[in-house]
Amino acid sequence: MHGDPMMWIAGIRALYLQALHPRVVRGVLQNSDPGRDPWGRLLRTADFVGTISYGTVQDAERAAARIRRLHRRLQATDPDTGEVYRVDEPELLLWVHCAEVASYVEVLRRSGFPLTPALADRYLSEQRESARLVGLDPADVPADRAALRAYFARMMPRLAVGDEARGVDAFIRRPPAPPLLAPARDLGWRRVANLAYAALPPYAHELYGRRAPEPGAVDLRLRAAGNILRCVPGRLRWQLPPPHILRAMDRLGPGSRPAPYKLRGRAAILDGPGRAIRGDGGDITRWRKPG
Repeated sequence: MHGDPMMWIAGIRALYLQALHPRVVRGVLQNSDPGRDPWGRLLRTADFVGTISYGTVQDAERAAARIRRLHRRLQATDPDTGEVYRVDEPELLLWVHCAEVASYVEVLRRSGFPLTPALADRYLSEQRESARLVGLDPADVPADRAALRAYFARMMPRLAVGDEARGVDAFIRRPPAPPLLAPARDLGWRRVANLAYAALPPYAHELYGRRAPEPGAVDLRLRAAGNILRCVPGRLRWQLPPPHILRAMDRLGPGSRPAPYKLRGRAAILDGPGRAIRGDGGDITRWRKPG
């Protein structure tokens, strides 16, 4: 999954979701200025995800230790109450994790990646290891789609869009760019950001204050984008920074090349030797705000 080009759109969707938690978005904005280095921040996040996905165990543990040390030093202030809190509170780390993995599953599934419900559950269970690396107890992390749906339902009352989230929305739609790159940003990036936003669940559209597009139309757009991006050869895509996949293939051999066709079967998806799983899709985060 993490080698699929639609992961970039899924990552932007995750940013939109993460910004709906007021304490999370304040923790980010009070400790950094995304406007000063937007692309560097995006690439550093991609580098971390790539390292824990494709690096050695030692690489993953070292990268995670650096993240945990950084988070331990960072605090934020709630402007409404004056409360000072740490950005590595388990509730905040869990929201960031769940928004991320849910976005990966939803965007890839809806864009045509061959992800059955059973494989989606397996992915979510595996990603509890990435949650452990950033400081969470895996036992507290949703391990399948049902648990993730229940988690999002519980979190609904805590979500809101304030000035910080609106700032993130504006930033994603029109990030700073050098004058020579501004036309490309306005032409290309805006489409990417709009598609990521369109893929959000209805309650997120309601909170952001913009009308939710029709889900079927969004699915068509996601599938079209996936078909186009997947036509680009993997070797060419993976040369873009950070090149974790190519390094992993050099280390593990050509048989380690990530490819969706390895998941496909004629009537089922193989899940290990001699075992097959079936099922139809289901949205993880498509919840409507109560009332």
